[in-house]
Amino acid sequence: MRTHAADGDKARAAALGRVPSGLFVLTARHGTRETGMLASWVQQCSFDPPQVSMAVRKGRDVLDWLADGAAFVLNVLAEGQKQLVSHFGKGFEAGEPAFDGLEVRRSADTGPVLLASHAYLDCRVAARFDAGDHVLVIGRVVRGEVLHDARPATHVRKSGLHY
Repeated sequence: MRTHAADGDKARAAALGRVPSGLFVLTARHGTRETGMLASWVQQCSFDPPQVSMAVRKGRDVLDWLADGAAFVLNVLAEGQKQLVSHFGKGFEAGEPAFDGLEVRRSADTGPVLLASHAYLDCRVAARFDAGDHVLVIGRVVRGEVLHDARPATHVRKSGLHY
C-alpha cells in the first residue's frame, strides 16, 4: 500500500520534471585537450553584462577546467538534432575524443563550435556556486552567433529527481 508521503514525492518529482529547458552542448578546451557534454540546465541570467547560468553535475571532469576566467562554448541545439544529443549524451572519459566525425570550428582562445548547431555562445567563467549535487557556473557571454535558422530544442523530463 502506498503512503501519502510517497505519493507526494512522486507528484513533486513529476511537477519538477515539467520545468522546460533547452538542449545545449558545452564544449571546452584545457591546454591541448578538448571535450563536450550535453547540458540542459542553462538559462540567461543577466542583460548587462550578458551572462548565462549553467548547472554541471559534481564529479564531471570538465568542472576542473571551468575555473574563473576559463573559456567555454554553449552550442544551442535545434529541434530534431537527436544525433548530437545521442553523441554527447553518452559522455566522454578524460582524453577520449569528443568531436570525431563532427564539423567544428576551433580557435586557440575558446572551446570548439559545433557547425551543425543552431547557435553558439562563447563564454568566460565569471563565478561558480555550490548547488547541492551540481555546481552553478555563471558565464559572461563575449561572443555569439546564429548559425542556422531553426527552432531551439526544448527538453522536459518525466521526473525532476534524475536525468
